[in-house]
Amino acid sequence: MTLTDLQQKLRDRIRSAARETFGVEVQQLSVEAPPRAELGDLAFPVSFELAKLIKQATGEKQNPRAIAERLKSQLEDIDEVSRVEIAGAGYINVFFDRARLLNLFAGPTRSVPKQLDQPKQMVEHTSINPNKAAHIGHVRNAVLGDTFVRILKAAGDRVEVQNYIDNTGVQVADVVVGFLHLEQMDLNQIKALDASLNKDYPFDYYCWDLYTRVGLFYRDGNAGGDMNPEKVKLRNDVLHALEEGGNEIAELADYVATRNVECIIDTMERLGIRYDLLARESDILHLHFWERAFQLMKDKGVIRYETAGRHAGCWVMPFESHTGTDEHESDKIIVRSNRTVTYTGKDIAYQLWKLGKLGLDFNYKVFRDYPDGHVLWVTKTEPGTERPQFGGGVTVYNVIDSRQSYPQEIVARGVAAVVPEIGEDASVHFSYEMVALSPAACEELGIELSDEDRSRPYIEMSGRKGLGVKADDLINQLEAGALTEVEKRNPDLSENDKKATAHEVAVAALRYFLLKFTRNTVIAFDFKEALSFEGETGPYCQYAAVRTNSIFRKLGNETVAAADALIEQVVSDGALQARVAEVLSGDSGTEIWSLLMLSQQLEEVIAQCRNSAEPANLAKYTFALARSFSRFYHDHRIITEEDEVRRGVLIAVTKVIRTQLTNALAILGINVPEQM
Repeated sequence: MTLTDLQQKLRDRIRSAARETFGVEVQQLSVEAPPRAELGDLAFPVSFELAKLIKQATGEKQNPRAIAERLKSQLEDIDEVSRVEIAGAGYINVFFDRARLLNLFAGPTRSVPKQLDQPKQMVEHTSINPNKAAHIGHVRNAVLGDTFVRILKAAGDRVEVQNYIDNTGVQVADVVVGFLHLEQMDLNQIKALDASLNKDYPFDYYCWDLYTRVGLFYRDGNAGGDMNPEKVKLRNDVLHALEEGGNEIAELADYVATRNVECIIDTMERLGIRYDLLARESDILHLHFWERAFQLMKDKGVIRYETAGRHAGCWVMPFESHTGTDEHESDKIIVRSNRTVTYTGKDIAYQLWKLGKLGLDFNYKVFRDYPDGHVLWVTKTEPGTERPQFGGGVTVYNVIDSRQSYPQEIVARGVAAVVPEIGEDASVHFSYEMVALSPAACEELGIELSDEDRSRPYIEMSGRKGLGVKADDLINQLEAGALTEVEKRNPDLSENDKKATAHEVAVAALRYFLLKFTRNTVIAFDFKEALSFEGETGPYCQYAAVRTNSIFRKLGNETVAAADALIEQVVSDGALQARVAEVLSGDSGTEIWSLLMLSQQLEEVIAQCRNSAEPANLAKYTFALARSFSRFYHDHRIITEEDEVRRGVLIAVTKVIRTQLTNALAILGINVPEQM
């Protein structure tokens, strides 16, 4: 039984008692945590709501405290309840039987069943333009998306993870322009170049630098730094070739985009981030997803053709303006006057497919087989024999930065207008603010700053200007910093173990730093802050879990087994139950009990994170649990305790904390190494 189960048991008993005693039904039954442990473990303010319901049903006015007194006896005979007190004007304060609950919480943990028959939740995240290496902003997107996927799975949801590959967009076209017109390379020469590059300067790094050069190339020789129309025409010619497909330029672009995707997937694998499907924009175009969506939108009257005004010749969605600005007005254009489809239009087609409402499907092939059996699929245009089941979600979470809020609103409204029965709530914009670098982090990465930049709170990145930090460079720098700390703390570890531990610490540092801030917070990443073993950091939480494992190695199997056996006997041995209750009483015992109760809130926190789509709440909870355990560790002699019952209680509590803390870290995407 979990704390959530017990709360539900109490709610059910109160509802039943209200029905039998007062003849009323309680729909909303809230539960609160008293401000201090001496006031109880749970508080139910239900008596106030019951007083209103009774008056509505009978016209009789009853005192909430008198109502609470009549309900009290219905809760006192529950095995897990020690006593019930009425407080204030009618609060029902429940005190748990601490010894019995320790027995329950220390027992076998309940695994979350796989919900294979549940409606599918879909999460699209990362979705990097495949024109160059991933950067730190992409990492925030991927870490948020991946952690939310883990939260959904921990809550028992069936989840499909997609990564949208815009392989026919402007960014890919720019790199193709670079290869064709700056490097003067054909496809075979690009393949030869790719084969000659080493792991320290891979293909996506080469494209990163080339992309920056193309940005300069477009402005070269043009006064005022404006785009040169003749050179921009090269981009437009490439874009046309990509959309058309079946030509040498499209083949070259496909190789460039695919190789960048492979590099990006490798980068994300370093952070434990995986996907189920890579959905390519080229296949959306060539399989005529847009044409189908366009017809559905016209049939439903969702879009209209403008014959006059500034949008003459365009197909637009006639929704009210979000801000009245030209910028946001353009987001409502679905087809431009030159007949090209906007990103918003393509997104609507893709969203309709994700929700199973388009009536068309992709073809698929395997993109990567992982050693543990996970398979990553990619869409393709050509028919094939393999038909995995993708799409058809009941809710789609699109992890996209907050600057895209209005286009995402248009997509949600457009889809809901085409398929009214699913509504706008089926399309969720999982938005987040940008991530920048602290001036100190820039200097550590070798980014030159002006005196003015050094005085700023953070430095924004710009891929087109070449100002940014590649994700792999960031991870490498973190691993180097973590390795220094690991070598200092554990000099006797083998070199391989030191590097493996440093990697896990680096991942914990990065992921936790990106998760501890709420999604609507601008982040300034700082190496020193992220890698610290003290304070609210990933390594601090990780170290608390490492310490729990160390305790059990030192205790040995025989001592742990004896403690397990002792706690198992609590329910059947009255004298032992009294002794355990004594250990868990008083100021010291209440501190232990509070830690145990905190550990049991994980399930509730997961549910809150799922409903609010805010992973920061789980990060905050994990830190609170790690910090509380650290205090517990310093205050109690777990290993050297001589009193058998007290030692059994301390070991049981530590065992529960180890399980809950390890589980919380795993949902955050953080592993627990052997040593740190």
